[in-house]
Amino acid sequence: MTKPTLATRQKARPPGAEAAIPHFALYGEAPAPQRDILHIEDVQSRSRLYRWEIKPHVHRGLYQVLWLREGQAEVVLDEWRGAIEGPATIVAPPGVAHGFRFAPGTDGHVLTLSARFLMEGDYPLAGKAFRKLFLSPGVMRFGADDRNVERIDSLMRELSAEFASPMSAASPVLLWLARAIVWRLAEARSLSGRAADPGAYRHQALFSRFLLMVEEHFLERWPLARYARGLGLSTQRLNRLARGESGRSALEIVHERLTREACRRLAFIAAPAEKLAAELGFDDPAYFVRFFKRRTGMTPKRWREKQRAAP
Repeated sequence: MTKPTLATRQKARPPGAEAAIPHFALYGEAPAPQRDILHIEDVQSRSRLYRWEIKPHVHRGLYQVLWLREGQAEVVLDEWRGAIEGPATIVAPPGVAHGFRFAPGTDGHVLTLSARFLMEGDYPLAGKAFRKLFLSPGVMRFGADDRNVERIDSLMRELSAEFASPMSAASPVLLWLARAIVWRLAEARSLSGRAADPGAYRHQALFSRFLLMVEEHFLERWPLARYARGLGLSTQRLNRLARGESGRSALEIVHERLTREACRRLAFIAAPAEKLAAELGFDDPAYFVRFFKRRTGMTPKRWREKQRAAP
């Protein structure tokens, strides 16, 4: 079980050197080929090193939960910006740009994990909770008297203590506690309904695999037939699966992810829309403009102008 350390932080780049949204394993640490990660740390341990500001960045293939027990934070979550006060949770699936400016002394934890820790094994309910919690980015606010606050905080602190133990790599407790946290948060987000029949979990697991494949390959502009082959399905069955689990076609899900990435790059990367279109796999910039306008109601230029004018 890999435990990345702060010693692997990347050196700061000079202003203007960023060609894309920064991509890290943990914030400030170079991406690593190791995909199996379960890591937890308190908010202060890293944010203090960066003067309480974690600038917008993304993680590839990693899921992150920020548990804000007490304190305040200004949050960037893709194009959404806002201020939150604990107790609250920020959920960031892979590829979602997120950043924080914390009030000094803010208390909480950051949990980072790869899907394999929760999707493998005979844990259908844990897998379902995982999928539904991370299906989209979001902010969850809790009332001070919400009974979930103490439950989630206790689980976070217990997981943090177990993670710091020298024997934790050989212990199953880390996995159990992480699953418990995901379960509690998914339940609090009111997305953890029970499967109605024994075959439902298989459909959920297949759909989760499809979402992970989309995350890994949408920039390669895979056709639906290639996704279907990877899942052992026909294109028609993949579409039925997607509609049954999300109410959207498989192509709509792929296009939605591509649109989110386009919005993210327009918001965070100061490069011409034509260049971003090429990076997103569009050979024809005019087609990219039509695609983007059809999806958002605005041209890329107008969307970027609106974002820059926002407070």
